[in-house]
Amino acid sequence: MVGFCLRGFFLIAVTSMWFSMSGCRGNHPWTGLYTPGDSVDNVGYKPEQPINFSHKLHAGKMKVNCHYCHSGARMSAHAGIPSGNVCIGCHKFAKTDAAPIKYLTEKYNKREAVEWNKVHDLPDYVRFNHQPHVLANVPCEKCHGNVREMVVAQQVAPLQMGWCIDCHVKTGIELKASLAKLDPGTKEYKELAKNRAPGVSCNTCHY
Repeated sequence: MVGFCLRGFFLIAVTSMWFSMSGCRGNHPWTGLYTPGDSVDNVGYKPEQPINFSHKLHAGKMKVNCHYCHSGARMSAHAGIPSGNVCIGCHKFAKTDAAPIKYLTEKYNKREAVEWNKVHDLPDYVRFNHQPHVLANVPCEKCHGNVREMVVAQQVAPLQMGWCIDCHVKTGIELKASLAKLDPGTKEYKELAKNRAPGVSCNTCHY
């Protein structure tokens, strides 16, 4: 039993080192291989919601900033779903006779949450943190697609482990290339150097 556990531990250690070292060389050993994240490869998934909320209307036509409704994204791991008072803050005055707004108002007055159906659902063993991505100025569209044109929110990115790692590796390479073009003594270099290349080790997302 002990020998079996040791062999398993050794295999995991060697595999982790291989991924890490290959990533440092700029290779992509994970491309085309099965990863645990394959279970979230649900591109095109757009579940029916309790009401017909249009991102195209709010984020597109009305130009409501993503962070107005999903304020948690810049402060925590989770972007969050807007609470009833965020919706009612506007719809106490706007489109009050519309059926969806009446539904929202009824829920708000009863102090009941609207049970939205999650679109982007990662496995429990994946710890994705919105905050560092937002603070690094990664646009929401990078992972969520052009939400401003979506009547119904849907998944557009595969969200597999390989997809995330490829982005992290590419971002790190681009950061090094940008720094190499600048004089280390300049203010521009010092500001850019504050950005860290995103990690590709296992414990970046699995901790």
